[in-house]
Amino acid sequence: MLIGYMRVSKSDGSQSTSLQRDALISDGVDPEYLYEDQASGKNDDRPGLTACLKSLREGDTLIVWKLDRLGRSLHHLVNTVHNLTGRGIGLKVLTGHGAAIDTTTAAGKLVFGIFAALAEFERELIAERTRAGLASARARGRKGGRPFKMTAAKLRLAMAAMGHAETKVSSLCKELGISRQTLYRHVSPKGELRPDGVKLLSRS
Repeated sequence: MLIGYMRVSKSDGSQSTSLQRDALISDGVDPEYLYEDQASGKNDDRPGLTACLKSLREGDTLIVWKLDRLGRSLHHLVNTVHNLTGRGIGLKVLTGHGAAIDTTTAAGKLVFGIFAALAEFERELIAERTRAGLASARARGRKGGRPFKMTAAKLRLAMAAMGHAETKVSSLCKELGISRQTLYRHVSPKGELRPDGVKLLSRS
């Protein structure tokens, strides 16, 4: 079954869900199975979304007009979709930056996997900055060996990027904060895992 969710940011009548409604119905959603909210995406209290998620059953597909209609943030979006996937429910995005996402297809799952890796990478960057800030407040002496620069999140991004011929290795290494040697120890030029990469993912 196809279930649709719509959201507009304002509840004062200045915004309408008509465009979203028409798009969802055109894609096959029965008007009876449309849920909506009139609330900011940052608002935790979205009764329409809560009811929508509760109504979904294994084998159903949740359809949204744009990706930002569903998630408060990339982290929230990833968690929501992981929860749906675990329940055997698909997600399809009709337009906007997330239009390639359709977790009922192999290609759509790949695209969302990259989104998920980006979210994990973002969390790790925040954690790294926090650790750096704490370290700068302490004495400069440091115990222990050199920390690993390659992480599971960076590795997944590297695998996805290396699978594209147009990827520039130097730019990728700069973006991920790793050396070429580190990259090639974990991933082949075609994006395939090497022994060090297999070990890293097995620990995550």
